[in-house]
Amino acid sequence: MQPKSSAINGLYQQKGFVAAFVQKVADFLLLMKFRLNLTVVFSAVIGYWLALGGNAGLPGLLMLVAGGFLITGAANAINQVLEKDYDKIMKRTQDRPVAAGRMSATEGLLIAGLCSVGGSVALIYFFNSLTAFVGVLSMLLYAFVYTPLKRVGPIAVAVGAIPGALPPLIGWTAATSALTYEAFLLFSIQFIWQFPHFWAIGWLGSEEYAKAGFKLHPSPQERNQHTAFKICIYQVFLLFLSLYPVMLGIFSYYFAAIALLLGLGFVYCGVQLMKHCNQQYALRLMIASIIYLPLLQIAMAIDILFR
Repeated sequence: MQPKSSAINGLYQQKGFVAAFVQKVADFLLLMKFRLNLTVVFSAVIGYWLALGGNAGLPGLLMLVAGGFLITGAANAINQVLEKDYDKIMKRTQDRPVAAGRMSATEGLLIAGLCSVGGSVALIYFFNSLTAFVGVLSMLLYAFVYTPLKRVGPIAVAVGAIPGALPPLIGWTAATSALTYEAFLLFSIQFIWQFPHFWAIGWLGSEEYAKAGFKLHPSPQERNQHTAFKICIYQVFLLFLSLYPVMLGIFSYYFAAIALLLGLGFVYCGVQLMKHCNQQYALRLMIASIIYLPLLQIAMAIDILFR
């Protein structure tokens, strides 16, 4: 019976190793904020695609995805290390690997360091130093300026919107080695979009944020028509800003029709929040914001193919 018992023990050990490995991979993806990371990288790919007029090759796209993913992941990892004590307080973030104790802060910083070096080297080697500079700037602003400012005041969103809007510039510079007015138009659209997006998130999580000591807008007392009206103002401005490239001849009137429909739908969600001022409509607004930007960018990418 001994050999059979040893075989069973070995099987259990093997299963334990596999389970531990799967958990480690899952924690790595959580540390990198995988889903958020993909949306950031997608914006960089759109900038790259548009700069090349839709003639982007697969090798370049893959290298941009790799470099962008590593740089963004480094910023997210540093953010989680710095906020581990606050993440423990909030239900939404308490299962993050560093906050939950499944990963040490040292390990998190080591991963962040390796990712930042790897991402920077990839962007310099396969593209150019300007692209690497924009990428590193985005990482530093997010990790070391935006992150601590969240405990200072609502200005954190305005500051955080800068690194949040830099990915299209990373893609554009990767393709052209230059910053042009078209690149800054893409930056501006993504910059303005972040205000209604993050204010919707802030509305939904304001009580938890306040409990953890984050001074973000809106506070629990600011979930009112005034805040919703401010969201609508930004949405209307974003609608007109999305149409401005059409006036410059960058995109066609077909794109204008899509941008107008998307923009009006997004504004409608803001108006509904202003009318009802509750969590249900804040959630709808947040979902609408998540849908709006990638659909607008996809419309840009398709339109440029036929210009």
